[in-house]
Amino acid sequence: MKRGILRTTTFRLALGYLALFGGSVALLFGFLYWATAGYMARQMDETIVAEITGLAEQYRQTGIQGLAAVIRQRLARDPAGSQVYLLTNPNFIPIVGNLDRWPNAPESLDGWIEFELQDQAGRAGEAYLAHARHFVLAGGFHLLIGRDARALQQVQRVILRSLAWGFAITLALGLLGGVLMSRASLRRIEAINRTTREIIEGDLARRIPTRGSDDDFDELAQNLNAMLERIEALMEGIRHVSEGVAHDLRSPLTRLRHRLETARMAGRDPEEQRRLIEASIAEADTLLATFNALLRIAEAESGRGRAGFAPVDLDVVAQDVIDLYEPVAQEKKQTLTAALQPARLVGDRHLLSQALANLLDNAIKCSPDGGRIDVTLSTGDAGARLTVADNGPGIPPEYRGKVLERFFRLDPSRSTPGSGLGLSLVAAVARLHDATLTLDDNHPGLRITIAFPQPKSA
Repeated sequence: MKRGILRTTTFRLALGYLALFGGSVALLFGFLYWATAGYMARQMDETIVAEITGLAEQYRQTGIQGLAAVIRQRLARDPAGSQVYLLTNPNFIPIVGNLDRWPNAPESLDGWIEFELQDQAGRAGEAYLAHARHFVLAGGFHLLIGRDARALQQVQRVILRSLAWGFAITLALGLLGGVLMSRASLRRIEAINRTTREIIEGDLARRIPTRGSDDDFDELAQNLNAMLERIEALMEGIRHVSEGVAHDLRSPLTRLRHRLETARMAGRDPEEQRRLIEASIAEADTLLATFNALLRIAEAESGRGRAGFAPVDLDVVAQDVIDLYEPVAQEKKQTLTAALQPARLVGDRHLLSQALANLLDNAIKCSPDGGRIDVTLSTGDAGARLTVADNGPGIPPEYRGKVLERFFRLDPSRSTPGSGLGLSLVAAVARLHDATLTLDDNHPGLRITIAFPQPKSA
């Protein structure tokens, strides 16, 4: 489990952000150190320089004896203080001060010296650091003035220790946060992986659980679940198609074979052979029409039909289909009316024409002689609505979802020619165009509406 966490992208991102944040914290702590300990060190240097300036002025006014007297007075006022004084002759022999000799330490170019001293008031042998500056007086006398740096060192140590602990705590909390975030992400991802493994094993009904937090993982799970539902629907459609082909095409193929066998045994009766061959050709045409319908449905459901999308005047398409079927309706003394408003959308003209043709074909077949079929096309803010209504027997509400499946036919319709694929194609074309297909009662009859969404503006 831990190895898995260390390999997760979330943990690696957390480490990257931790490195960036750690660098920022280091810069911040460095600034804090410079602003505190650095400020104290600079303030001490400025105090030493100011004192040197004052004593140099005292030397110019009172000479070496006056300067020595001033140094003795200051040491007498604070014998155990933090000041360091030493005045020597040109040969570095001490004249006055609290140092017994000149420090044996390297000197910077501007005269600053750092050296160790033994603490006389504290524990024996304890050394501490002194920070002083060398100044050469007129006449070659040497003046060394400094300060005990123990307080500055202690402050620096405290600040560095605090900064080190703060940086360590920051890294620890960052690592802990990275681990916790990775564990949470890993649990969500493991739930997805577990579900996918169950689906691979054959449980197509499994869905990825969501938490209702509307975060990225929930959105991913919802999209994956929608994809899984679509895949399950397609798999169910394939299974249904296989069963439908096995049941609905077995009888036509059996009849076709029987007619061919009869034609072979018809002997020398040409008329009988011609009649059987024509019936066989008609049966084969029916089978081909069924397979062509299946191919059109598969093309629409796969989304390949979107490659042929172009601006289409739906009212013109509808009028062409109405003109084509109007003679068929007249043969049954049916009234076919049209109320079409101009409607333009982006789609596949051939598939839209085929879908409307299927709706009109079903309406004409199901409506009684002398019936009425109304085709309306209206437009509004929501988009275009194409409706085909008839006054036939209609479809019971419990079967309105079933009739959209392949090869499904109501019992009264089994006596009429057809394969049960007409409304399936209409449903596939509607989905391809992001339209909504609804079946309602026309009192009496059936009213089928395809609601197309408003075209997106460029």
